[in-house]
Amino acid sequence: MNAHLKPTGSAYFLTTETQASERHTLTVLVDNEPGVLARVVGLFSARGYNIDSLTVSETEHDRHRSRITIVTVATPKVLAQIKLQLERLVPVHKVHDLTAEGGSLERELALLKVAGKGENRVETLRLADAFRAQVVDASTESFVFEITGKSSKIEQFITLMTPLGLVEVVRTGLVAITRGPEGM
Repeated sequence: MNAHLKPTGSAYFLTTETQASERHTLTVLVDNEPGVLARVVGLFSARGYNIDSLTVSETEHDRHRSRITIVTVATPKVLAQIKLQLERLVPVHKVHDLTAEGGSLERELALLKVAGKGENRVETLRLADAFRAQVVDASTESFVFEITGKSSKIEQFITLMTPLGLVEVVRTGLVAITRGPEGM
């Protein structure tokens, strides 16, 4: 490989790239049928694009449509290519880049198991209260907390719980919706 050509986050790093990578949240409305998710994810993996977060659920029950929320990091050029290729897939009805369109809300849910006794238990509960995390299970040796909010809030909570006895974390992935009266 030429010394002046370095990987840029794109699968096509053999060309020089001057644009910086950006984090974007995409929503994709698709038919809810077998194989659709595999085709969407396959589009990313076949081209070497990474998915940081993926959330899928049927959202229009009467029309059997699902909404896929994808968080990815790419240059604007690669992102435009991703959107065009997604729009070409047959079961895809709409693709929106919520980051570019602006005015969207993003949330995530996480469950955290924290072990501890004595003074650590008191501090754990105090921090959970400050972050509005709910206790969903408790024993004499551990807690399980449920926390929702922006990914950055969840990251902060995880960081604070680590020295107090964090055992395990499970996260849902990001969900996002635009503000205002219009739907997707």
